[in-house]
Amino acid sequence: MLEAENKKLVNDSKSKLTNEGEKKINRIKTIEKIRVKSNQDNIKFLIKGLSDSNGLVRRRHAEELGIIGKDALPELINALLHSKDVIQRRAAAKTLKLVKDPSALPHLIKALTNDSDPVVQCSAAGAIAIFGESAVNDLIILLENQKHTEMQHGLASWCLEFIGVNAPNAIKKAAESKNTKVKSAAISALEDHIRLSQDQEAIQLVKSAINDKAEDVQIEAIKLVGKLYKIESLIPILISKLKHKNPEIRKASAWSLMQLNVKEALKELKKLLEIEQDKNVTKIIELAIRKINE
Repeated sequence: MLEAENKKLVNDSKSKLTNEGEKKINRIKTIEKIRVKSNQDNIKFLIKGLSDSNGLVRRRHAEELGIIGKDALPELINALLHSKDVIQRRAAAKTLKLVKDPSALPHLIKALTNDSDPVVQCSAAGAIAIFGESAVNDLIILLENQKHTEMQHGLASWCLEFIGVNAPNAIKKAAESKNTKVKSAAISALEDHIRLSQDQEAIQLVKSAINDKAEDVQIEAIKLVGKLYKIESLIPILISKLKHKNPEIRKASAWSLMQLNVKEALKELKKLLEIEQDKNVTKIIELAIRKINE
Protein backbone atom coordinates (compact mmCIF):
# COMPACT_ATOMS: atom_id res chain seq x y z
CA MET A 1 0.00 0.00 0.00
CA LEU A 2 2.87 2.34 0.84
CA GLU A 3 4.45 1.50 -2.51
CA ALA A 4 1.22 2.41 -4.33
CA GLU A 5 1.00 5.75 -2.55
CA ASN A 6 4.63 6.56 -3.43
CA LYS A 7 3.98 5.70 -7.07
CA LYS A 8 0.94 7.97 -7.09
CA LEU A 9 2.98 10.82 -5.58
CA VAL A 10 5.69 10.39 -8.24
CA ASN A 11 3.13 10.38 -11.04
CA ASP A 12 1.39 13.44 -9.59
CA SER A 13 4.72 15.24 -9.35
CA LYS A 14 5.60 14.37 -12.96
CA SER A 15 2.21 15.58 -14.13
CA LYS A 16 2.58 18.80 -12.16
CA LEU A 17 6.07 19.41 -13.58
CA THR A 18 4.81 18.72 -17.11
CA ASN A 19 1.93 21.15 -16.68
CA GLU A 20 4.21 23.80 -15.21
CA GLY A 21 6.67 23.28 -18.07
CA GLU A 22 3.94 23.68 -20.65
CA LYS A 23 2.64 26.78 -18.91
CA LYS A 24 6.16 28.26 -18.89
CA ILE A 25 6.59 27.55 -22.60
CA ASN A 26 3.21 29.09 -23.35
CA ARG A 27 4.11 32.19 -21.32
CA ILE A 28 7.37 32.53 -23.26
CA LYS A 29 5.50 32.20 -26.58
CA THR A 30 2.97 34.80 -25.47
CA ILE A 31 5.74 37.19 -24.41
CA GLU A 32 7.48 36.61 -27.76
CA LYS A 33 4.28 37.42 -29.66
CA ILE A 34 3.84 40.59 -27.63
CA ARG A 35 7.49 41.52 -28.25
CA VAL A 36 7.16 41.00 -32.01
CA LYS A 37 3.93 42.99 -32.13
CA SER A 38 5.51 45.67 -29.98
CA ASN A 39 8.57 45.76 -32.25
CA GLN A 40 6.40 46.11 -35.38
CA ASP A 41 4.37 48.85 -33.73
CA ASN A 42 7.63 50.55 -32.80
CA ILE A 43 8.91 50.28 -36.38
CA LYS A 44 5.71 51.81 -37.75
CA PHE A 45 5.99 54.63 -35.23
CA LEU A 46 9.59 55.28 -36.25
CA ILE A 47 8.72 55.14 -39.97
CA LYS A 48 6.01 57.71 -39.40
CA GLY A 49 8.63 59.93 -37.73
CA LEU A 50 10.63 60.01 -40.98
CA SER A 51 8.06 62.46 -42.31
CA ASP A 52 8.44 64.85 -39.36
CA SER A 53 9.13 68.47 -40.32
CA ASN A 54 11.95 68.61 -37.75
CA GLY A 55 15.22 67.29 -39.18
CA LEU A 56 16.57 66.27 -35.77
CA VAL A 57 13.47 64.17 -35.11
CA ARG A 58 13.87 62.46 -38.50
CA ARG A 59 17.50 61.77 -37.74
CA ARG A 60 16.73 60.19 -34.35
CA HIS A 61 14.06 57.97 -35.89
CA ALA A 62 16.44 56.97 -38.71
CA GLU A 63 19.16 56.04 -36.23
CA GLU A 64 16.74 53.89 -34.22
CA LEU A 65 15.63 52.12 -37.40
CA GLY A 66 19.28 51.58 -38.29
CA ILE A 67 19.78 49.85 -34.93
CA ILE A 68 16.71 47.66 -35.48
CA GLY A 69 18.20 46.68 -38.82
CA LYS A 70 16.77 44.01 -41.12
CA ASP A 71 13.40 43.81 -39.34
CA ALA A 72 12.73 47.40 -40.43
CA LEU A 73 13.39 46.71 -44.12
CA PRO A 74 9.84 45.93 -45.32
CA GLU A 75 8.40 49.13 -43.86
CA LEU A 76 11.39 51.22 -45.02
CA ILE A 77 11.18 49.90 -48.58
CA ASN A 78 7.44 50.51 -48.62
CA ALA A 79 8.00 54.10 -47.50
CA LEU A 80 10.76 54.61 -50.08
CA LEU A 81 8.74 53.36 -53.03
CA HIS A 82 5.15 54.18 -52.13
CA SER A 83 4.96 57.07 -49.67
CA LYS A 84 3.26 60.18 -51.04
CA ASP A 85 5.32 62.26 -48.64
CA VAL A 86 8.56 63.25 -50.40
CA ILE A 87 10.29 64.04 -47.09
CA GLN A 88 9.56 60.52 -45.89
CA ARG A 89 10.87 58.99 -49.14
CA ARG A 90 14.09 61.00 -48.84
CA ALA A 91 14.55 59.94 -45.22
CA ALA A 92 13.78 56.29 -46.02
CA ALA A 93 16.56 56.22 -48.62
CA LYS A 94 19.02 57.71 -46.14
CA THR A 95 17.91 55.26 -43.45
CA LEU A 96 18.50 52.27 -45.74
CA LYS A 97 22.10 53.43 -45.88
CA LEU A 98 22.23 52.98 -42.09
CA VAL A 99 20.63 49.52 -42.22
CA LYS A 100 23.27 48.36 -44.75
CA ASP A 101 21.33 45.32 -45.94
CA PRO A 102 22.13 44.40 -49.59
CA SER A 103 18.59 43.09 -50.15
CA ALA A 104 17.56 46.77 -50.31
CA LEU A 105 19.76 47.35 -53.39
CA PRO A 106 17.19 46.66 -56.17
CA HIS A 107 14.67 48.88 -54.40
CA LEU A 108 17.20 51.70 -54.13
CA ILE A 109 17.99 51.35 -57.85
CA LYS A 110 14.25 51.60 -58.53
CA ALA A 111 14.04 54.78 -56.43
CA LEU A 112 17.03 56.27 -58.25
CA THR A 113 15.53 55.60 -61.66
CA ASN A 114 11.81 56.05 -61.00
CA ASP A 115 11.33 58.69 -58.30
CA SER A 116 10.52 62.13 -59.66
CA ASP A 117 12.27 63.93 -56.79
CA PRO A 118 15.98 64.65 -57.41
CA VAL A 119 16.77 64.58 -53.68
CA VAL A 120 15.31 61.08 -53.37
CA GLN A 121 17.45 60.07 -56.34
CA CYS A 122 20.58 61.52 -54.69
CA SER A 123 19.76 59.89 -51.34
CA ALA A 124 19.21 56.54 -53.06
CA ALA A 125 22.56 56.88 -54.84
CA GLY A 126 24.29 57.59 -51.53
CA ALA A 127 22.85 54.37 -50.12
CA ILE A 128 23.67 52.32 -53.24
CA ALA A 129 27.34 53.34 -53.13
CA ILE A 130 27.97 51.64 -49.76
CA PHE A 131 27.27 48.20 -51.23
CA GLY A 132 30.50 48.24 -53.21
CA GLU A 133 31.09 45.54 -55.79
CA SER A 134 27.56 44.15 -55.30
CA ALA A 135 26.17 47.34 -56.83
CA VAL A 136 28.50 47.60 -59.85
CA ASN A 137 26.46 45.48 -62.26
CA ASP A 138 23.22 47.33 -61.47
CA LEU A 139 24.99 50.66 -62.01
CA ILE A 140 26.38 49.51 -65.36
CA ILE A 141 22.90 48.47 -66.50
CA LEU A 142 21.63 51.90 -65.46
CA LEU A 143 24.36 53.67 -67.44
CA GLU A 144 23.66 51.55 -70.50
CA ASN A 145 19.99 52.50 -70.51
CA GLN A 146 19.51 55.62 -72.64
CA LYS A 147 16.03 56.20 -71.23
CA HIS A 148 17.49 57.45 -67.95
CA THR A 149 18.30 61.14 -67.46
CA GLU A 150 21.72 62.75 -67.47
CA MET A 151 21.35 63.32 -63.73
CA GLN A 152 20.65 59.63 -63.13
CA HIS A 153 23.64 58.67 -65.27
CA GLY A 154 25.74 61.20 -63.36
CA LEU A 155 24.70 59.71 -60.02
CA ALA A 156 25.50 56.20 -61.25
CA SER A 157 28.95 57.43 -62.35
CA TRP A 158 29.47 59.00 -58.93
CA CYS A 159 28.55 55.69 -57.27
CA LEU A 160 31.14 53.84 -59.37
CA GLU A 161 33.77 56.43 -58.44
CA PHE A 162 32.90 56.04 -54.75
CA ILE A 163 33.08 52.24 -55.04
CA GLY A 164 36.26 52.27 -57.19
CA VAL A 165 39.07 51.31 -54.83
CA ASN A 166 36.90 48.67 -53.12
CA ALA A 167 36.10 46.83 -56.35
CA PRO A 168 39.11 47.32 -58.69
CA ASN A 169 38.56 44.19 -60.78
CA ALA A 170 34.92 45.00 -61.47
CA ILE A 171 35.84 48.60 -62.35
CA LYS A 172 38.67 47.49 -64.66
CA LYS A 173 36.28 45.16 -66.44
CA ALA A 174 33.81 48.02 -66.86
CA ALA A 175 36.63 50.19 -68.27
CA GLU A 176 36.72 47.82 -71.25
CA SER A 177 33.01 48.23 -71.97
CA LYS A 178 31.87 49.12 -75.47
CA ASN A 179 29.39 51.56 -73.96
CA THR A 180 30.83 55.10 -73.85
CA LYS A 181 29.09 56.14 -70.63
CA VAL A 182 30.12 52.98 -68.79
CA LYS A 183 33.70 53.21 -70.02
CA SER A 184 34.00 56.93 -69.14
CA ALA A 185 32.62 56.37 -65.65
CA ALA A 186 34.86 53.35 -65.03
CA ILE A 187 38.02 55.15 -66.20
CA SER A 188 37.27 58.01 -63.81
CA ALA A 189 36.61 55.52 -61.01
CA LEU A 190 40.12 54.06 -61.29
CA GLU A 191 41.73 57.14 -59.74
CA ASP A 192 42.13 56.03 -56.12
CA HIS A 193 43.01 52.48 -57.09
CA ILE A 194 45.87 53.59 -59.36
CA ARG A 195 47.13 56.11 -56.83
CA LEU A 196 47.23 53.52 -54.06
CA SER A 197 48.43 50.48 -56.01
CA GLN A 198 50.13 51.80 -59.17
CA ASP A 199 48.38 48.89 -60.90
CA GLN A 200 50.02 48.61 -64.34
CA GLU A 201 47.00 46.92 -65.88
CA ALA A 202 44.80 49.83 -64.78
CA ILE A 203 47.37 52.36 -66.06
CA GLN A 204 47.37 50.60 -69.43
CA LEU A 205 43.58 50.89 -69.56
CA VAL A 206 43.89 54.65 -69.00
CA LYS A 207 46.60 54.90 -71.65
CA SER A 208 44.34 53.15 -74.16
CA ALA A 209 41.40 55.33 -73.17
CA ILE A 210 43.36 58.52 -73.96
CA ASN A 211 43.23 57.45 -77.61
CA ASP A 212 39.74 55.95 -77.50
CA LYS A 213 37.53 56.53 -80.53
CA ALA A 214 34.96 58.15 -78.23
CA GLU A 215 36.09 61.66 -77.35
CA ASP A 216 34.17 61.66 -74.07
CA VAL A 217 36.26 58.68 -72.96
CA GLN A 218 39.44 60.50 -74.03
CA ILE A 219 38.49 63.53 -71.94
CA GLU A 220 37.87 61.45 -68.81
CA ALA A 221 41.18 59.65 -69.24
CA ILE A 222 43.09 62.91 -69.78
CA LYS A 223 41.49 64.46 -66.68
CA LEU A 224 42.35 61.36 -64.66
CA VAL A 225 46.03 61.50 -65.64
CA GLY A 226 46.21 65.05 -64.30
CA LYS A 227 44.85 63.91 -60.94
CA LEU A 228 47.45 61.16 -60.53
CA TYR A 229 51.18 61.22 -59.89
CA LYS A 230 53.37 61.96 -62.91
CA ILE A 231 53.38 58.87 -65.14
CA GLU A 232 56.23 59.54 -67.58
CA SER A 233 54.92 57.30 -70.34
CA LEU A 234 51.71 59.33 -70.56
CA ILE A 235 53.26 62.82 -70.71
CA PRO A 236 54.10 62.77 -74.48
CA ILE A 237 50.53 61.66 -75.21
CA LEU A 238 49.12 64.55 -73.17
CA ILE A 239 51.34 67.04 -74.99
CA SER A 240 50.24 65.65 -78.37
CA LYS A 241 46.59 66.13 -77.38
CA LEU A 242 47.16 69.91 -77.30
CA LYS A 243 46.81 69.74 -81.09
CA HIS A 244 43.50 67.88 -81.05
CA LYS A 245 40.62 69.36 -83.04
CA ASN A 246 38.22 69.10 -80.08
CA PRO A 247 38.60 72.17 -77.79
CA GLU A 248 37.48 70.16 -74.75
CA ILE A 249 40.34 67.73 -75.28
CA ARG A 250 42.82 70.60 -75.71
CA LYS A 251 41.48 72.21 -72.54
CA ALA A 252 41.63 68.97 -70.52
CA SER A 253 45.18 68.33 -71.74
CA ALA A 254 46.41 71.81 -70.81
CA TRP A 255 44.78 71.48 -67.38
CA SER A 256 46.35 68.08 -66.68
CA LEU A 257 49.79 69.26 -67.82
CA MET A 258 49.44 72.17 -65.41
CA GLN A 259 48.36 69.87 -62.58
CA LEU A 260 51.43 67.72 -63.13
CA ASN A 261 53.69 70.76 -63.55
CA VAL A 262 55.12 69.42 -66.82
CA LYS A 263 57.79 71.95 -67.75
CA GLU A 264 58.58 70.23 -71.04
CA ALA A 265 55.05 71.13 -72.17
CA LEU A 266 55.71 74.89 -72.00
CA LYS A 267 56.93 75.15 -75.58
CA GLU A 268 53.81 73.49 -77.02
CA LEU A 269 51.51 75.45 -74.70
CA LYS A 270 53.00 78.74 -75.89
CA LYS A 271 52.65 77.67 -79.52
CA LEU A 272 49.03 76.76 -78.93
CA LEU A 273 48.32 80.07 -77.20
CA GLU A 274 49.34 81.96 -80.35
CA ILE A 275 46.78 80.20 -82.54
CA GLU A 276 44.02 79.15 -80.11
CA GLN A 277 40.59 80.54 -81.08
CA ASP A 278 38.48 79.18 -78.23
CA LYS A 279 38.36 81.67 -75.35
CA ASN A 280 37.80 79.00 -72.70
CA VAL A 281 40.80 77.03 -73.89
CA THR A 282 42.89 80.21 -74.02
CA LYS A 283 42.17 80.95 -70.36
CA ILE A 284 43.32 77.48 -69.33
CA ILE A 285 46.47 77.69 -71.45
CA GLU A 286 47.39 81.06 -69.93
CA LEU A 287 46.81 79.68 -66.44
CA ALA A 288 48.86 76.57 -67.22
CA ILE A 289 51.82 78.58 -68.53
CA ARG A 290 51.73 80.87 -65.51
CA LYS A 291 51.53 78.02 -62.99
CA ILE A 292 54.24 75.91 -64.63
CA ASN A 293 56.54 78.93 -64.76
CA GLU A 294 56.17 79.66 -61.05
